Amino acid sequence: MIKFITSPSQIRVATLVCCSITVLLTACGGGDAASPAAQQSQTAGLIASGTADAVQPAVTQGTEMTTAATPATAADGQLNAPLDASFALSGYASAAPVADASSAPVLGDATLTPDVAIPATTYKLYVSPTGKDTNAGTAAAPFRTLTRAASATRASTTVFVAPGTYPGGIKTTVNGTAAGRIYFVSTTKWGAKISSASSGNFGWDNRGSYVDIVGFQIDGTGSVWKNGIYSAGSYDMIRNNWVHHIAKNIGCNSNGGSAIGVDSYYNGVKSDIVGNLVHDIGLAGCSYIQGIYMSTSGTIKNNVVYRVGEGAIHLWHDANNVIITNNTVTTSHTGIIVGGGDFYHTSGPSDYNHVYNNIVYDNAMGISEQGKTGTHNQYKNNLVYQNPTYNMRLLNGLTATATVSSAPYFVSYTKTGTPDLRLTSSSPAIGRGTSADALAYDFLERARTTSTGYDIGAYQH
Repeated sequence: MIKFITSPSQIRVATLVCCSITVLLTACGGGDAASPAAQQSQTAGLIASGTADAVQPAVTQGTEMTTAATPATAADGQLNAPLDASFALSGYASAAPVADASSAPVLGDATLTPDVAIPATTYKLYVSPTGKDTNAGTAAAPFRTLTRAASATRASTTVFVAPGTYPGGIKTTVNGTAAGRIYFVSTTKWGAKISSASSGNFGWDNRGSYVDIVGFQIDGTGSVWKNGIYSAGSYDMIRNNWVHHIAKNIGCNSNGGSAIGVDSYYNGVKSDIVGNLVHDIGLAGCSYIQGIYMSTSGTIKNNVVYRVGEGAIHLWHDANNVIITNNTVTTSHTGIIVGGGDFYHTSGPSDYNHVYNNIVYDNAMGISEQGKTGTHNQYKNNLVYQNPTYNMRLLNGLTATATVSSAPYFVSYTKTGTPDLRLTSSSPAIGRGTSADALAYDFLERARTTSTGYDIGAYQH
């Protein structure tokens, strides 16, 4: 995987060596590749994961799966109420209890109703820090590691992971299908922590397609990881994760890395990065480490990103038809980079990207087009302010529309420590967004209502 890093005066290219594996999927076109009018507001992965603006699928009964990946004889209840209460879903729209709650960021209103719908699957597996990998993987006899659970997983499986600390260096290669996705779910939001007690470059390396990774804490404190979550399949979903302190202990070198990376190297297409909290990524002043990195088609929505060595959100390589909406990014070197180059499977340019409703505040640079870009990129309804090198730099004669040039007035903003990036009632971001390409809910999974208008940024006020 090649990481492309930019600065106002120069472009530097660095290589992250990837092992050779069989290509998961051949690159495929979509209805959104021809023109903005044909661009889908959600990818197939986002819709199938139950997070589009449609009615959520009903929850039905599923079956546990044994170590031989065959159904058990009895169902173990509805998806949101397994037999073992320790595996019940919780915390996805509130200030969730987490393993190290003293360091958890502010989430806001704890009375909200979660919109964490996980469609029912045929099979279920369970992982607990008190389990054993020689167990059957049932709620009563859970596995100990995600690696063991992944080896027993097949299409249409949900892997429930109880709160606790688990070793990183996870690699998942199993594929779901369009009709039978695979869900790895931390049952308590951010309660299942992938820790730094592992070597290697990755906290979690996913090469499978039709895979959702939901609600984990990826804590790189003390690690030598260059990447928090790396996903190279197609139609994947990286949702509701807390990824922090990645690539803080490796120095500044040209190998590159990111907190969350969705890559086209293995021909992956159309994946989604939704509702994640990303912060303290890379060393300050190091141009090789990114926050959210996308090199293919897909969506980047409702994410909160701050204190990143280079780009809080960075498109490169084969990135095209990417929807970047309702993100809040601050205190990084560059807020949002849209660009293409060092192409894997295309000749570029990076085109038909939509950048709407984002807050890009107090970075060295704001929104920047770099490398080979097309004439169909669109920039609408963004709040871009106090990025001293420049707030906006677009190529090919493009101009942005409905830009808000004002401080966002967060609840509590700080360059250090834990900021609260929700909007105060006096924020100029309130009601100034567009509903185009936006999700119907915000970072806290509260409804974005049209009665008061869509707000700019990850949080609806």
